Amino acid sequence: MQKKLPLLITTGEPAGIGMDIVLMLAAEGKLQDFARPIWITADSEAMQTRVSVLVKAGVLKTCPTWKTVDLDIAADNFIEQISQQTDTNANNDNAFILLNTPCVEPVVCGQINTRNSAMVAKQLDIAHKLAINKTVAAIVTGPLQKSALIDADIKLLDGTMFSGHTEFFMQQSGCEKVVMMLANQAMKVALVTTHLALKDVPAAITADNVRQTVQIVIDDMHEKFGLSQPRILVCGLNPHAGEGGHLGTEEIEIINPVLQEFINAGVDISEAMPADTLFTPRHLANCDAVIAMYHDQGLPVLKSHGFGDTVNLTLGLPYIRTSVDHGTALDLAGRGGASATSLYQALLMANEMADKSLVNGPLA
Repeated sequence: MQKKLPLLITTGEPAGIGMDIVLMLAAEGKLQDFARPIWITADSEAMQTRVSVLVKAGVLKTCPTWKTVDLDIAADNFIEQISQQTDTNANNDNAFILLNTPCVEPVVCGQINTRNSAMVAKQLDIAHKLAINKTVAAIVTGPLQKSALIDADIKLLDGTMFSGHTEFFMQQSGCEKVVMMLANQAMKVALVTTHLALKDVPAAITADNVRQTVQIVIDDMHEKFGLSQPRILVCGLNPHAGEGGHLGTEEIEIINPVLQEFINAGVDISEAMPADTLFTPRHLANCDAVIAMYHDQGLPVLKSHGFGDTVNLTLGLPYIRTSVDHGTALDLAGRGGASATSLYQALLMANEMADKSLVNGPLA
């Protein structure tokens, strides 16, 4: 019987803890938990050096082994090169398969080198191409340092400055809009607006924005989580969901008319609810996803129920992308103290979504 497609981990900023947390999971045998091959993008020399550093620091008790695949990434047939050199059915005796993505200069733990920033962007390019061609079942992204890519003048596809994983994959995939969702064992929370100043949020709560967000959540809950009729609860913008218009009119004029469109179409979705009562066990017990209007309306509640177990998802892409929910932790790179829990949870979520996904087909 044919085995499942690989999960691809991008290690991100080489001076940070991306390689550390991969090696920690590999040394503990946890990369074998998924019945899938695990592919990694990293500089092979930097990875081997990091093993030595982590062994010396007492972080690794055993040294994981891996198979390195050298690629001509600029070649048109680089995906074909991978299939020729890689057995997609298994890792065999190796913890993972490393897709060598060379840095320009040697990597020093904790020290950003903008000359290596192009390698970070190249990892994302590889990941997108492998996912869009259905060579891998999902992308799991490690942390990168946005400031380093900006300082290196790395641009997005539209020529604007590099602003993050989400924008990169959105533009490469030709998506007009994507939705940030964070998830843990307690709940899944999607956001209508993300990193906006609070004073700018009301103007961003438009009918189109709410409608697109809801539709993307519905589609991905169906296509990537396998839920034919997801149950969705929606936060109002204002205290008490506007208190009948006395504390704000966005619910009456914008949010509820859009939600009523979905209700009329047979979607199991609430009208705008007061956020202070929505996030209670009685409501969450009958809910597959929550849609919050702004970042700090939904995410503090979610993270209070499992900060280390939280996974970042990008909904609306033509493939599955999960991510760790932490930064590069430059001060911990190569020294110990980093936790691989978020990466493991991101892998678990990616694997679960790939198993249930309709976007990759039955062998995903």
